[in-house]
Amino acid sequence: MEQHQGRIHSIETSGMVDGPGIRFVVFMQGCLLRCLYCHNPDTWTIGEGQLVTVQELVEEIRGYLPFLQFSGGGVTVSGGEPLLQTDFLLTLFQALKRELGIHTAIDSSGGCFSRRGHFFETLQQLMQVTDLVLLDLKQMDPQKHLDLTGKPNDHILDFARFLSEANIPVWIRHVLVPGISDDEADLRKLADFIKTLRNVERVEVLPYHEMGKYKYEQLGIKYPLLHIKPPDEETIQMAKEILGAY
Repeated sequence: MEQHQGRIHSIETSGMVDGPGIRFVVFMQGCLLRCLYCHNPDTWTIGEGQLVTVQELVEEIRGYLPFLQFSGGGVTVSGGEPLLQTDFLLTLFQALKRELGIHTAIDSSGGCFSRRGHFFETLQQLMQVTDLVLLDLKQMDPQKHLDLTGKPNDHILDFARFLSEANIPVWIRHVLVPGISDDEADLRKLADFIKTLRNVERVEVLPYHEMGKYKYEQLGIKYPLLHIKPPDEETIQMAKEILGAY
């Protein structure tokens, strides 16, 4: 059954870091992970957010089409975790391809991936109308990943393997947090894993920043990384060299 409504948190009409070119970015509501460095804790709760229809979004995106096309850009669906609403995404991307012929991307942590049932069937269809996946690989060490996100990473790594098997273009992203995801041995394990994938077009190292603190204050949530500072340039360059980032 087609899903014509979805719950979104917000939109950004001129995203510059969410795929190639200028992007119309749709931030979906809901996430299963609780990353210590998350700067969008207001997207966590499932069932909240603004209820929108596919056609409402398509019509809004249509107004920005000349700018998106001129820059070689398109539409990126982020979050939260967009794959929690795969039925909606499938209907949206099918409409974007059919009506606008535009580049589509998904920014995901893979936190809800499964090779079972309706989810996997829908995901396989969704990949047929997805041009790019921005995949956030946070930590290779299972226990450190659990400590960082509240969830294991085995199914997330399996999502990366699935994308490789399906030959879906992927940009790998790794958030570099001092003392949490900047250990040299862990970075080398991540680099070794990335080498097993055949579909990686790009690797990005994203230095941790503190811009999310004010949201935690507004929401009355204790900020978990209060004493962590952004990584220094030497650490950033080390991570980029190990991961082959460019």
